Amino acid sequence: QVQLVESGGGLVQAGGSLRLSCVASGRTLSNYAMGWFRQAPGKEREFVSAISRSSSTTYYADSVKGRFTISRDNAKNTVYLQMNNLKPEDTAVYSCAADGGLTSKRANSYDYWGQGTQVTVSS
Repeated sequence: QVQLVESGGGLVQAGGSLRLSCVASGRTLSNYAMGWFRQAPGKEREFVSAISRSSSTTYYADSVKGRFTISRDNAKNTVYLQMNNLKPEDTAVYSCAADGGLTSKRANSYDYWGQGTQVTVSS
C-alpha cells in the first residue's frame, strides 16, 4: 500500500504560481511512475502530467504544456508540480497518483491516489 498526501494548493491570482507537493509513505516512491490529475466542479477528472520512475520521461496535457513542470525526488519520496502563469481555468482539485506499471496518461492505470488539494485561480 502507498499513501499519498498532497499539499501546496491555495488561492492565487491569474499569472501567479504555486508548487504542489505529493509525499508518499508506505512504499518507496521510486517503484512507481507518478501522475497529477485534476477535477474541476461539474467536470470529469483530467490528466495533467506524469513522470517516470527515473524522471527520464515526462508527459503534459496540452493545456498546461510550457506552464507546468513535474519533478520528483525519490530520496524524499516526493513528487512536485510547479505551476506557473496560472489561469482561472486551472482551478480544480489536484490529485497525485502512483502507477506500478508504465508511465501513463490514463487515470485507470494508477493504483493509488491522494485526497487532493484545492487550487483556485482568480481573474
